[in-house]
Amino acid sequence: MSHEVVEKNVGLMAVLMVLAVSMGGLAEIVPLFFMKDTTVPVDGLKPYTALQLEGRDIYLKNGCYNCHSQMIRPFRAETERYGHYSVAGEFVYDHPFQWGSKRTGPDLARVGGRYSDDWHRTHLNNPRDVVPESNMPGFPWMATTVLDGADTAAKMKVMQTLGVPYTDEEIAKGAEEVKGKTEQDALVAYLQNLGTVIKTQR
Repeated sequence: MSHEVVEKNVGLMAVLMVLAVSMGGLAEIVPLFFMKDTTVPVDGLKPYTALQLEGRDIYLKNGCYNCHSQMIRPFRAETERYGHYSVAGEFVYDHPFQWGSKRTGPDLARVGGRYSDDWHRTHLNNPRDVVPESNMPGFPWMATTVLDGADTAAKMKVMQTLGVPYTDEEIAKGAEEVKGKTEQDALVAYLQNLGTVIKTQR
């Protein structure tokens, strides 16, 4: 088949392009499902607690991923600023993972334990109180919005079906762990957990 025939037939060209991209995608993606490094949790990795899982949902609900990535690339400029580069085994319990490349704000992959809970609370209420040049909006309502835990067990059950090793007992206690906590409590718990497994190993 000559190039001229393909180039003059838009429909044929579209079909061949989709076929080429599909084959290339399959060749790159499918092997990852069989590589130990991408499917086995790193040593010491634990599923999110019920409160951390709720915090992760609050992180997603408020669009934090639009400005913050959670993926440190293996380059010196990145590792010197943020810490050890991200590895796939850290994220096997994340559905979906929060990698990304958008960094209006700093990467959060290793933010766990870097600041105190009080710092995070102040930062969430009004970021400029701790980072004067910040353009991040404040989220003061999180400090007074109380969680009831009504959907916590269901969320954990869904994660269990996706391979997160929650026990039935942990799921049953999920609502109790969350009830009465604020959105701010949950989000801080989530942030304080990020990247801590690799951090403690290195």
